[in-house]
Amino acid sequence: MDKANPIFALLEAKEQEWIALRRDFHSQPELLYDVDRTSERIAGLLESYGLEVQRQVGKHFGKGVIGVLRGSKPGKTILLRADMDALPIQEQNEVDYRSSIDGFMHACGHDAHVTMLLAAAYGLSRFREELAGEVRFVFQPAEEGAAESPLDGRLLSGGRDMVESGAADGISAAFAFHVWPGLPVGEVAVHRKYAMAASSHFQVSFRGRSGHHGAQHLAADALLMAAHFVIETRAAVASAVNPFEPVAFAFGRLQAGTVINAIAESGAVEGTYRAFEPDTVERIRSIIEQSAASCAERFGGEAQTRFRMGKALLNAEKAVELVQRAGVNVFGSDKSSVLEQPSLAGEDFSYYLNQAPGAMVLIGVGNKDKGIVHPLHHPQFDLDERALVLGAKLHVQIVLDTFAGGLNG
Repeated sequence: MDKANPIFALLEAKEQEWIALRRDFHSQPELLYDVDRTSERIAGLLESYGLEVQRQVGKHFGKGVIGVLRGSKPGKTILLRADMDALPIQEQNEVDYRSSIDGFMHACGHDAHVTMLLAAAYGLSRFREELAGEVRFVFQPAEEGAAESPLDGRLLSGGRDMVESGAADGISAAFAFHVWPGLPVGEVAVHRKYAMAASSHFQVSFRGRSGHHGAQHLAADALLMAAHFVIETRAAVASAVNPFEPVAFAFGRLQAGTVINAIAESGAVEGTYRAFEPDTVERIRSIIEQSAASCAERFGGEAQTRFRMGKALLNAEKAVELVQRAGVNVFGSDKSSVLEQPSLAGEDFSYYLNQAPGAMVLIGVGNKDKGIVHPLHHPQFDLDERALVLGAKLHVQIVLDTFAGGLNG
């Protein structure tokens, strides 16, 4: 196969179909693990391409989809991942494919990730006789957050559920894409080492005793526990972390009390923190636990902490080199770059990279001339849809280069 040109031509010829598919997913966003419509649409398309399809993947939630494409000869097994879930954001774009569900929106480009991967699956499936290896197309739920496992109560994201359920067992390499509005359409980038931080979520619940404001000594004020926890924990984290090490720590929700003239019986604080080094991730977790217990005890109450622990996304050196070469082939020599500074965003693709070398790749989708300038998670986020075919081509090129020995050495 000459540089995958037959597949590229096939993908280009069907560009309007990929755009229509992306818009269909965009108009019907689903959150976290509630992705039944999206996953069934994906599974049906994969079956129509002739792939072996596994539905309801994930021993905790059972909402993932895997399509397996086996070449005519044995070889490496490459995993390509796309995420399916949207965000609880009200879309503000005035386009005919805007979200049809109030309060839900594909504001992080997962609709594009799914479309790129489906297009790549279609293209590769038409040339399976020329492939020497297996491609595992993984579509996961709940990249944007976590939910309590019905099996063991842990807070789990979709990537962790999929990996713990064997989705990445036996693979030789793993790759995933993320659309990136900071890059103009027609450009691609990959981080040299760390790509994204370990994004860990925490929930702290305080339990006190309700009482009358005129008899505060008989109560235990959960509002005070929560308020002191917010101030003291922020200060403790700032003091405990090396100032030269990138860390982001922030609170997202604080709730306590039900009425103006009664002591709050319960309170809750939620937030996230992001870091790269495993020791720092664990140190901050310990600070949160100790601070919650101390603040609760001081005011006569109790605290309970829960975490969804993140893991930093670390690209493999050989995978970065392979992606950069593939990017030159697809995008051009001056449009494929390697980045040194990582992002403090989080990505649970990191769990797949525990199983095999690989990389997260950033696909440019910005276009200032068209007003496509808004960042991820913005209610006016959109993307230049020319990126869909480019992303699909890059998936194909990465597969072919990996099969050809691109990760050896």
